[in-house]
Amino acid sequence: MSRISGLGGRLYRGDKSFNIVSNSRRWYAISGLVIIVSAIALGTQGLHLGIEFKGGAQFTFTQKGATIAQGQKAVADAGITSESIVQKIGAEKLRITTGALTNSQSTAIQASIAKDFAISGSNINVLSIGPSWGKDITHKALEALLAFLLVVMLYLAMAFEPKMATAAIIAVVHDVFITVGIYALIGFDVTPATVIGFLTILGYSLYDTVVVFDKVRENTRSITSTGKYTYSQAANLAVNQTLVRSFNTSLIALLPVASILFVGAGLLGAGTLKDLSLALFIGLATGTYSSIFIATPILATLREREPAMKSLTKRVAQRGRSADATSLEGATVGRSTINESELPGIVTSTHSKEKYERGPRNQPKRKGRN
Repeated sequence: MSRISGLGGRLYRGDKSFNIVSNSRRWYAISGLVIIVSAIALGTQGLHLGIEFKGGAQFTFTQKGATIAQGQKAVADAGITSESIVQKIGAEKLRITTGALTNSQSTAIQASIAKDFAISGSNINVLSIGPSWGKDITHKALEALLAFLLVVMLYLAMAFEPKMATAAIIAVVHDVFITVGIYALIGFDVTPATVIGFLTILGYSLYDTVVVFDKVRENTRSITSTGKYTYSQAANLAVNQTLVRSFNTSLIALLPVASILFVGAGLLGAGTLKDLSLALFIGLATGTYSSIFIATPILATLREREPAMKSLTKRVAQRGRSADATSLEGATVGRSTINESELPGIVTSTHSKEKYERGPRNQPKRKGRN
């Protein structure tokens, strides 16, 4: 930890710096590749929506030694030919998910499960959701997401500046799209708990981005009057100054989420905890990446297009060339002075110099000894 704190101090003072903003094309290429893979996964496989969104029936029961093959056999014995998903939750719990069923079909599956697994029908938890209710939930989830983005954009535009708001929203859309793409690629079910996780990671991503942007605003407040740094250089300094802080807060946030994911979903078999913690874990990691490597470079790119920032870049470049020329001239003059000073008898006054140039021949003659 002492090494990390020491690195944070050097980054904050500018003694050490990572070229994050200047390497923006590299980060854009990485994000673009992931986005393309996510788009392909969404286009080919699509999202695996839970029954809360598409409607259907779900049968959950506990039976020691129950297998997925036995669950599939129970559905087949009930005469259900529609697609069904059998999942093992924990060590002893089994979940069977089907499409929308009639009352007679649901009763048939429940009876088949009770017969094949030798359990009472009252020990089977049955959840049935109609398609219309699922569509209503989907519509409300999309409305909540759009309302959230609109409110955040208005807040950022008022608290900071429009271009900061634009960069932050691009980073948020980047996080959501990649997270959704990972869900489609791996085949995770999207449930209402997943939507809650999405909204949570949006808030966290914006929180980290706002912290970085606040430091950028502080570093660039009087940048045009001083003319020492370009906007990209000042923004890169801000990212480096908040780099260790972002790493620490993200790590602290990911540790309890990972614990919930491992204990809640892996050991206890709680499906809701799995859906929530999985979305949080993927989103937190993506949000940390976007706040550092996406949001700030985009902001610097947008601001560098302004006429004032273009003029500032030219002044800084000109000042740098002048400083290099001055340093080179000073080094040359300094070296020649040193060489002259190494010669004995060299002085700077004109009279003394002439006297030195006359040499011993012009010195007064000494009288001979008697």
